Amino acid sequence: MRELIEGTEFYHQEFVRLEREVAGAEPAWIHRIRHEAFSRFTAIGFPTPNDEEWRHTDVAPLTRIPFQAATSRPATLPKENLVEATFNQFAGSQLVFLNGGFSRELSEIRRLPSGVIAGSLAEILTTSPEKIEPHLTRYADYEDHAFIALNTAFVQDGAFIYIPQDTAIEEPLHLVFASTAEDMAFITFPRNLIVLGENSRGTIIESYIGIRNGVYFTNAVTELVLGKEARINHCAFQRESPEAFHLMTLAVHQDCGSRTSSTSVMLGGALARSEVHAVLKAEAIDCSLSGLYLAAGRQHVDIQTMIDHAKPGSTSRQVYKGILNDNASGVFKGRILVRENAQKTDAAQTNQNLLLSEDAVVNTTPQLEIFADDVKCKHGTAVGHLDAEALFYLRSRGLGEEAARNLLVYGFASEITDRLAIEPLQLRLSELLPRWISDGQSALEAS
Repeated sequence: MRELIEGTEFYHQEFVRLEREVAGAEPAWIHRIRHEAFSRFTAIGFPTPNDEEWRHTDVAPLTRIPFQAATSRPATLPKENLVEATFNQFAGSQLVFLNGGFSRELSEIRRLPSGVIAGSLAEILTTSPEKIEPHLTRYADYEDHAFIALNTAFVQDGAFIYIPQDTAIEEPLHLVFASTAEDMAFITFPRNLIVLGENSRGTIIESYIGIRNGVYFTNAVTELVLGKEARINHCAFQRESPEAFHLMTLAVHQDCGSRTSSTSVMLGGALARSEVHAVLKAEAIDCSLSGLYLAAGRQHVDIQTMIDHAKPGSTSRQVYKGILNDNASGVFKGRILVRENAQKTDAAQTNQNLLLSEDAVVNTTPQLEIFADDVKCKHGTAVGHLDAEALFYLRSRGLGEEAARNLLVYGFASEITDRLAIEPLQLRLSELLPRWISDGQSALEAS
């Protein structure tokens, strides 16, 4: 058993090692931002339950483990293992990152429209850093967020997707971040930058998967930038090892007339947290967020959303559903901010949670902060068990108790899965969800 190391000292050692490795090989602006972010991380330290945003999520267990940065560790993986963990018969381009680094052997880049870039952030930083500099680290704010600061300090690789003006990608782009959970606990820092030009559109899937059971930490940040009238269908699919830690932040920055639809599906991890920070900086923006989170055993899952209506006439919708069993715990905190000049805002937020055991618990906090007077805003939340009358009705029609329970739970989840509009992911979930409903987390471990 390796000695536990408290606080930030271990990360200082890893940061010094990284600095030696990249000395003279990266643009000066990245070097400056890297140092600023690490200084901020050491200044604020890890969050504690005394911090309001982390009141129900204790990260102390992961702060004690001396994770080894995985950026320079070579790794291999048979392609069939990757297919088993993701989607069969996937038709679009697929970028694969194994233990934090881009794997050209496992990736498949199909023919893309002229001007589209889909590749490794590390490679683009080396060959064409001017394409990345205007956006990278501009939207995911690390000033008061330890894990964004840590990701920014250790930024090296991830996906860079650029769709130029008036361009559409018809097939989905799949970004796969696979962890092999080797003999030593390690941490990866995926950093993704997705930029859509004016009047462009595309579909992006981010998958975070554990190939084998084991302890590791994925600290991921995605910056999503939409130009005027751009449209994106985005999905984050998380199925990490049951012993893993997973923290992901999606920072969305939208311009006039743009539309975002982003759905998260969270199945794995011992401790998993997903954050979405969306800034609607112009008029006539549409932002739709939805999510499904499942937790069993002693899993802990935390969903945090923040939509900032900064200008008039924009619309936002949030629908999140959680299903918790055994001794699992969950958190949902959704915040809608309507600024003083954001008149004609239309915002709605819904969170519903289904508890399948008496020991499962969820803390849900919907929030509205409204500083304009001509708006239409609403929120609602619900926590409950399976409806006894609905269960009795199904059993009276000949279904056994287990089949009736499973049907009700699947129906509860289907409102989110039906929103995906991504056929390979819908098919995969149609296989996984019934097994999880019947056998909990153990069903996913064996699949």
